[in-house]
Amino acid sequence: MTTLNATHDPKLRSWVASANAAGCDFPIQNLPFGRFRVAGSAEPFRIGVAIGDQVLDLRAAGLIDTEDMNVLMGAALQERQALRAAISAGLAEGSGQQAAWAKALVAQSQAEMTVPCRIGDYTDFYTGIHHATTIGKLFRPDQPLMPNYKWVPIGYHGRASSIGVSGQQFKRPQGQTKAPDAAEPSFGPSKRLDYELELGFLVGRGNALGEPIAMADAEAHLFGVTLLNDWSARDLQAWEYQPLGPFLSKNFASTLSPWIVTMEALAPFRARFERPAGDPQPLPYLDAPSNRAHGALDITLEVLLQTAKMRAAGEAPTRLTRGNTTEAAYWTAAQLVAHHTVNGCNLQPGDLLGSGTLSGPQPDQAGSLIELTQGGRQPVTLPNGEQRTFLEDGDTLVIRGWCERAGAVRIGLGEVRGTVV
Repeated sequence: MTTLNATHDPKLRSWVASANAAGCDFPIQNLPFGRFRVAGSAEPFRIGVAIGDQVLDLRAAGLIDTEDMNVLMGAALQERQALRAAISAGLAEGSGQQAAWAKALVAQSQAEMTVPCRIGDYTDFYTGIHHATTIGKLFRPDQPLMPNYKWVPIGYHGRASSIGVSGQQFKRPQGQTKAPDAAEPSFGPSKRLDYELELGFLVGRGNALGEPIAMADAEAHLFGVTLLNDWSARDLQAWEYQPLGPFLSKNFASTLSPWIVTMEALAPFRARFERPAGDPQPLPYLDAPSNRAHGALDITLEVLLQTAKMRAAGEAPTRLTRGNTTEAAYWTAAQLVAHHTVNGCNLQPGDLLGSGTLSGPQPDQAGSLIELTQGGRQPVTLPNGEQRTFLEDGDTLVIRGWCERAGAVRIGLGEVRGTVV
């Protein structure tokens, strides 16, 4: 577990002036990683760190000798911490690197971003207990949670090839659906297209096949966190998910933020992880004193929607919900890593672990439309008078996240947006 050091100092300021602005997502205390190139160019994507409204090209600054993000992610924890310290020192006010590094900056407005790393495998978990309970009540009123939910982190293996970066546009998925009163299924476009508010945990250093990762070591194998929208076709899912779970209802698109906020940057924003009174405690392989003391992440997440009509009128996206991960997640990132590998499964740098939908206990903290509209029975009315039960063509969904706490500088996770066409 990363401890606080000089890179987290709230008094630290950068010679990149925009990084010192109040409410900035990317102050010098953050330093998230991504891959970029100058927009309109055909050059290869490079590794950069966001600072204010700029991107620092790490290779041009002489900090790394690779353009392979997965290589950097797979480095030992001590090497990653040393790189963060060097970036922080060079970007700090009064640094002797200012003249040289200023030439390695590219304005984010002039940068084209891509998926932040090469994702070999993707596993989606189901850690949001309020989401699981609400969905369960819609389909199983007498037993919202399955008997295993509080004992084992539930997950399934997803599709990596259809993961895109923020700004992704995708076609409405098609597949089989079956109405409750129909004798046979029908084929056509999904009519119940939804979003899922998630965090994505990206693996750093992997493990050898057959060698589980213990809870005490789990976070050392995580590189960082990104925002994730795991789009879902609810009507396709309802027909196909038994007995093996989601398939076509999930594999058509997932959208990531271009920035990975490192576990080191999140050190000031940790929280206790405690189960409610009366709930079973984790089995020993999923438990550790450090996980109980500060295994949870304190991240505020919000969801906004902009319809095609709003966009044409020049209206900004409107907020649907806002919540916090400390109220939403029943399992920590470390527990996901430990459980994923307890059978000997080998994780690799760049593997993506989705948190599952992170909904809070209140209706205005829902992480999906199926919850917000009670299965489509209660439409959401937008400020311009439009209504939504599920997403329509032309809708753009935006997810934003940030951390703020007394005694620490606010840091952001940026945003992830996608549009159905």
